[in-house]
Amino acid sequence: MSQPPKSPVPSPVITPSPACATSPLDPQQFRAALGLFATGVTIVTARAEDGTLVGLTANSFNSVSLSPPLVLWSLARRAGSMPVFSRGSHYAIHILAADQKELAQRFATRDIDRFAGVRFHEGCGGAPVLEGCAAVFECANRSQYEEGDHVIFVGEVEAVTRVEQAQPLIFHGGRYYTELPI
Repeated sequence: MSQPPKSPVPSPVITPSPACATSPLDPQQFRAALGLFATGVTIVTARAEDGTLVGLTANSFNSVSLSPPLVLWSLARRAGSMPVFSRGSHYAIHILAADQKELAQRFATRDIDRFAGVRFHEGCGGAPVLEGCAAVFECANRSQYEEGDHVIFVGEVEAVTRVEQAQPLIFHGGRYYTELPI
């Protein structure tokens, strides 16, 4: 039996939105739309050349490659910790567990000693590794890419630890959540 001739597949028609051509993007609308993407919460830590510990809360984290093992995160160019992260050899990325909301808020607060009373040990390249996190990626500072008002850091993972059955801390729409099964 012969097959009937296939119909040609029509090409999609894409028409630009009038808003694209005439209006600049509203930064508040852009930020609000980004807030609809639920993310995990991380803390990134490093040690400065003088031994000073630095750390910050970030939700801009993603995997890049399994072979070699690479992850990425980004930091605002104007961040006070930019010199430490851009010049340092190593940093640690901590995926926070559901019970670590206060730790996330602490490392997002300015002008405090973020490490005061926080349990940690020294990891690869001297980066502080916080205790009790769902997972930790200890990374060599492999490459950096300047894009817009941020720098994207790509780290080569040298060590990883994780807690079996850990519940993640989630950030969505400016609020913290814990995992809810569906």
